[in-house]
Amino acid sequence: MKVRSAILLVVGAAWAVTIAAPMARADYAVLRTGATIHITGYQEANGTVTLNFDGGSAQIPASELVRIDPEEQFEALPAAAKTEESGPYADLIHAAAAETGLAENLIRDVIAEESNFNPRAVSPKNAQGLMQLLPETAARYSVANIFDPKQNIEAGARYLKDLLTRYGGNLKLALAAYNAGPDVVDRYAGIPPFPETQKYVAEITANLARDAGKN
Repeated sequence: MKVRSAILLVVGAAWAVTIAAPMARADYAVLRTGATIHITGYQEANGTVTLNFDGGSAQIPASELVRIDPEEQFEALPAAAKTEESGPYADLIHAAAAETGLAENLIRDVIAEESNFNPRAVSPKNAQGLMQLLPETAARYSVANIFDPKQNIEAGARYLKDLLTRYGGNLKLALAAYNAGPDVVDRYAGIPPFPETQKYVAEITANLARDAGKN
């Protein structure tokens, strides 16, 4: 299971103020994501850092703060530090997202939960590959080699898209069906009371919410 770090950033008007408005003496907070925030001060307590800037403040986990640079010494992180979303199989995920209209983060999170990016993964229920396709699901989407990352991701994304259509765009039901099977979701008329499925749905939706908070 992929371990994801949480971060809350203030955006929109407040972010524009920090970039555009002239400021007196200030520092830069450099974050692990590669983002930088022009700050007027900061406080750290209980594993959380509060960053203050003109127009507001933001709280982030202390682990997400790389350093605080005085304005006159500030050096941006290299561009490579901003490739958080490149990750394993980024090109294949991007292509599958473009084909299906799904968010790249959604496909990536499903892969992380299903196989932890292991293309040879096989579950006790014989689900296989990156997106843990059952052989009958792979056959339905004309997959010739279930362990081929490209074919597996394409088919898994198409299956997830079809589930979203089936459940009227309800992401939680679609994820529950991807994990436990649509027949089980239909039988319970909702997310089934299985700890594995409930955790699966909760973790993916929480990860997506955190990703949305970065934008």
